[in-house]
Amino acid sequence: TTHYLFIVVVAVNSTLLTINAGDYIFYTDWAWTSFVVFSISQSTMLVVGAIYYMLFTGVPGTATYYATIMTIYTWVAKGAWFALGYPYDFIVVPVSIPSAMLLDLTYWATRRNKHAAIIIGGTLVGLSLPIFNMINLLLVRDPLEMAFKYPRPTLPPYMTPIEPQVGKFYNSPVALGSGAGAVLSVPIAALGAKLNTW
Repeated sequence: TTHYLFIVVVAVNSTLLTINAGDYIFYTDWAWTSFVVFSISQSTMLVVGAIYYMLFTGVPGTATYYATIMTIYTWVAKGAWFALGYPYDFIVVPVSIPSAMLLDLTYWATRRNKHAAIIIGGTLVGLSLPIFNMINLLLVRDPLEMAFKYPRPTLPPYMTPIEPQVGKFYNSPVALGSGAGAVLSVPIAALGAKLNTW
């Protein structure tokens, strides 16, 4: 029971870390303008959370399970926005499961070598996640029109669209700093836990 309870705790906390690393949903009112930032933060957090989760269980397939949990969270959030009256395409659910499957495949193919999983699997996730999500975003109906027609009521000032110069939405050092801080907090916490065990 303790084993499975810990798995649930890891899944929930890893998902929260992913959310704090940057928006875990592609909002069409700024997703195109911060695609690079989103891809870096999300691929990093997918690898960090999935590797930690997978090495704890030692079972290939755990990373895919972890990505599935995050996908379910995202679909719930999409449903909430849709219930508020926003159009279906206002939120695009990120595609993280195929990248996690590549991570699991690497872990299995390298005979559960954790270093290979981190280096090779992490590289595959970093390369594949932006490609899958770019294809996903290409399917959105009129993203810019939808962005200006349906702005989020809680949109911060640094992301407020004033004119259609879409490359300038995400120039806030506060937002970038918080995202970087969330990403860096994971290896620092892991190092602290490792030192504590010694």
